[in-house]
Amino acid sequence: MVQIIAGNKGKGKTKHLLDKANAAIKEANGSIVYLDKSSKHMYELSNKIRLINVKGFDISDCSGFMGFICGIISQDHDLELMFLDSFLKLACLEGEDISEAVKELEIISEKFHVDFVLSVSLDVDELPENAKKDVIISL
Repeated sequence: MVQIIAGNKGKGKTKHLLDKANAAIKEANGSIVYLDKSSKHMYELSNKIRLINVKGFDISDCSGFMGFICGIISQDHDLELMFLDSFLKLACLEGEDISEAVKELEIISEKFHVDFVLSVSLDVDELPENAKKDVIISL
């Protein structure tokens, strides 16, 4: 399952994502990973959630980002949930069409039984049709 928190920059998407991650870890049977563009939210997350600063891995395109996600999944068979903050930046999709990336995440989710929650810096009206159904919060 892919869920999206949508809204323009500065609307509070990260706060919702952090709250959702911290709430999820209380009921999780497996592990949770939070991908971000820095480590600045380290102290706002439960210490049971693995924070990964993606910027340290020199990912230069969406294909590389999807490979990175699959690598994380392959190393943790108990992984059940991934939070992707600043998805457009992490996946190198700023100003690009995200429909293929969302479709690929849905396929990965089904195949490996890992759910994804993304924060996307776009208004819900700017999202492609295949992503609008996944919006859980629109700011």
